[in-house]
Amino acid sequence: MSESPGPSGPDEEHVRPSGAGDTTVEALGALTEALEKVERARGQLYGFHQLTGGADLTLDRAVELLRMGGHAEHADLVAREILGRNVIPGCWTFQLVEAYDDTYYRPFVEVEERVRQELVGGRRHLYEAEMKEARRTHGHPQHTARP
Repeated sequence: MSESPGPSGPDEEHVRPSGAGDTTVEALGALTEALEKVERARGQLYGFHQLTGGADLTLDRAVELLRMGGHAEHADLVAREILGRNVIPGCWTFQLVEAYDDTYYRPFVEVEERVRQELVGGRRHLYEAEMKEARRTHGHPQHTARP
């Protein structure tokens, strides 16, 4: 499926090195796809962190308005029971983000990069590059191999 790099083909970074078989390239594609999903999950976790933190800050206004409206007992309840509360025992959301990064995300990134380095000299997206090369219409101005 791969061809030598040239003006009409993929650049050197997107051509599999000699000795890298189809199964290896497919495995690296699956590994990268898994990492991409982890990246999305991490983004969702940051969204959770920011939304929860923003909600907690908005509670200040709710407590203030409850007090202004003559509902001191309810304001005290919200302030005591919810404002600044841990989202899981002992943790705020920033601690969840840090634990995810340290325990799962960073090791995943490091292992994915190590495997790519050792198997294909660090080349990225070989599976997709080969798919692009197989699916594009050679000679078509909107199907060029390179930017």
